[in-house]
Amino acid sequence: MLNQLRQDHANMARILHVLQLKQKTLAAGERPNFQLVREVVDYILDYQEGFTQPLEKVCTERLKQVVPESEEVTARLARDYRALKAQLKRLSDDLDMILMDAVIPMDRFADDLRAYVEAHRAYLRDERELLFPMIREHFQDGDLETLAESLPEGAAEKLERLQEAYPELYAELRDAPEPAT
Repeated sequence: MLNQLRQDHANMARILHVLQLKQKTLAAGERPNFQLVREVVDYILDYQEGFTQPLEKVCTERLKQVVPESEEVTARLARDYRALKAQLKRLSDDLDMILMDAVIPMDRFADDLRAYVEAHRAYLRDERELLFPMIREHFQDGDLETLAESLPEGAAEKLERLQEAYPELYAELRDAPEPAT
């Protein structure tokens, strides 16, 4: 389970790297491939809904049982997660407008995109530094197996379908260098 979480973090770091590259293109005054940005945003929204939220909910509930003092950390991570989702939803709405050729201030969109990437990276870092050590220290093998079984049915299949649904994103990911986290 922890290996899966680490792999998910590595994959999300690569996805955020792709967004950062598109943001830098936009900040330089060039027009990035907004359809690819749309695919990245949709992928993250789908992934959060179908995999991240259920996994973190189950982890948080179990941590509260075995480490009651974890509630402060898990509550903060939950707040940060909700803020990330709200930022991403705003970006998604702006992308809808851009793709419909509506006038959107590109400097504001570039700033919002940069802020989202930075916030998401900070969230991943907090999970790695605060949540993962608690899981590693306090969860037994049985807890980890129970967590794996508690994931929504078909989570792995859903991820495979997401990969097939966003081919341009995966082509870009294949070519992207491994970002430093």
